Amino acid sequence: MRCPSGGRPPRGCAAGPGGPDRGAGSVLGLALVAVLLTLTLAVVGVSRAVHARGTAQVAADLGALAAAQARHDPAGVSRDPCAVAAEVVAANGAEIVRCREVGGDVVVSTRVPLSDGTGLAARAVARAGPAD
Repeated sequence: MRCPSGGRPPRGCAAGPGGPDRGAGSVLGLALVAVLLTLTLAVVGVSRAVHARGTAQVAADLGALAAAQARHDPAGVSRDPCAVAAEVVAANGAEIVRCREVGGDVVVSTRVPLSDGTGLAARAVARAGPAD
């Protein structure tokens, strides 16, 4: 419908230039900003989860290696492998969930809480022992 120019506009016509679509660009702009903000927050959340998972895995790997080294120390120094693993895991920013000896290996489980306040945590498991 074409709006006449002059006089009182009929129903469905906005007064002034632009007609009934006037202001639609602002609404579309706000919608675009909302979509971009949502995508940014999603990417940040995924990045935090990936970082926490990497931290948990590194801590588990290093803890298992340190525990295996303590268990099979060539110098003959006797240390509790799980105590050594707990120290190494904590030094790498993770919490030890479980440490156990399986045969000649040591298995270490770790967790790193996500920093988004959800209470979720990234978990990892590593196993190390002598190279037979």
